[in-house]
Parts: sequence; C-alpha cells; structure tokens
Amino acid sequence: MSDYIVRVTAANAAIRAFAVTGRELVETARKAHDTSPVVTAALGRLMMGGVMMGAMLKGENDLLTLQVSGDGPIKGMTVTADAKGNVKGYAIEPQVMLPPNAAGKLDVGGAVGSGMLRVIKDMGLKEPYVGQTVLQTGEIAEDLTYYFATSEQVPSCVGLGVLMEKDNTVKQAGGFVIQLMPFTEDEVISKLEENIKKFPSVTSVLDEGKTAEEMLEILLDGLDMEITDTMPAQFYCNCDKKRVEKAIISIGKKDIEEMIAENKDIEVNCHFCNTSYTFSVEELKEMLKKSR
Repeated sequence: MSDYIVRVTAANAAIRAFAVTGRELVETARKAHDTSPVVTAALGRLMMGGVMMGAMLKGENDLLTLQVSGDGPIKGMTVTADAKGNVKGYAIEPQVMLPPNAAGKLDVGGAVGSGMLRVIKDMGLKEPYVGQTVLQTGEIAEDLTYYFATSEQVPSCVGLGVLMEKDNTVKQAGGFVIQLMPFTEDEVISKLEENIKKFPSVTSVLDEGKTAEEMLEILLDGLDMEITDTMPAQFYCNCDKKRVEKAIISIGKKDIEEMIAENKDIEVNCHFCNTSYTFSVEELKEMLKKSR
C-alpha cells in the first residue's frame, strides 16, 4: 500500500489516534514545487498534519486549510485537505537554504520563524470556523499540539517527520496525532506519557520498515489499541482549465478587456500544484462574453 492514514482507538475509547505514512505525497509536492530540503521538510510536516486533521472532518465535502505565516525565510505555507485523504500545499519561498540546527537536523523552525498558525474549517455553514494560535517553535508538530490544546481544548500529542535522501528526494515521511477524551483516567495518561517519552522519532521508526499501525502500537503499548479505519492518502490538486477559466471570468469585464488589449496569450499558474494553464486571445474573448 502506498501512503495511507490509519485511525485507531485505545484504552476503551479514552484515546483516539491517527497515523500517516506520507513519503509519496511529500515527494510529489517536492517535485511539483522544486523545494529545497528544509522547505520539503516544513511543507511535508504541515501536509501530513493537515491530511490527518482532514480525516477528522465529519462531512465528506468538508475542507480544512492550514496557514502558517512566519518571519522566517519561507514567509508562509498553505495546505488544504479534505475528509477523503487528499492534501495539497505550497510554500511562499520554495528555495530556502539554511545550515542545520543545533541538533544537526534540517532547521524547519528557523525557516518558518515566529508567527501565526491559522486553521480554517469549511463545513458548508455560512461562515467557516477559524482558529488562530501563535507559533510555538515553528517546527509544526509542537505548533499543532498547542493549537489542539488551546483552540479545540483537546489534549493532544502530534509527531511529524520528513527524512531526506542524499540526493534530496524524500526517504521517509509520516506522522501521528494522539488525542485524549475528557474522561481519560490518570493511569492511562501516565502510561501514554511513558510510551511517548520512549518513542524514538517518526522517521526512525518508519526507516526501520515499520507501518503506520506498528508506529501506533509502540505509542499505545499496553493500552489495548483497536484499528477502526484505514484510508489512502495522496497529494491531489483539483485544479483544471475549466476551473481556472471560471476564476478569470469572475474577475470581471474590465480586467479581461485589458488582457485582450495586450493581444497575447496569458498564463495562469496554480499555487498548489504549480501547473500552468495558457489561454489564447480568442479564448479570452469567449470569456468576456460570459463575464458580467
């Protein structure tokens, strides 16, 4: 199986947890945006956090957007995920290069810097839900842990990791989210804390060849884990020429007339997957007829 999400419960449903393997989806994003290693790691972590949070959505048309804005050289990242395991994302500055951090690892926190995390949930209501928290470390996992605790009042532990090959392709990528229900007993919490302390890292466990399920078995050892669901995860962008055409029509007659006056093809680029769409002057004239 390629990338997938597994959902489990443990300790008589006092704990719910998710884990994802995401090597292919992070590598797809890396290729689409030609990201440097530190940006691949930052965006990869945010996408895996996003795809697991997307799996928590109730409605099948619900959408989740994570926006990180920081004063680091990446400047910001946006990730969108749905309830079906699809995720897409981009960084404002894809080519950031930084020396390793004090631990000798990719300096994601330095690349992101200080700033804000916004979580937008569009659940088909009049207004989307928006939660906003201050970035704690810029390392993404701690920032999502803090968001869950403060905005959703759900005590959580988030782990995310991206491991790069020497040739800067993605070797391993994955993550987990463990959440406590309000009625969780103290001894369950103590056991879980003990397990988390002993847990090496997401990428080292995946690099040993372990699955997402096996990763959760280590984290939930002794807590009667039960698998409730698995589903595929993938980098997927739903843009196409028709959608882009609608977007151009929506900007209004005046702007389209200006484009036509320049008498040359225009190119429109999708931020999320970096696909470019070209429209000829004739196509723009057709769009003008449809605009108001």
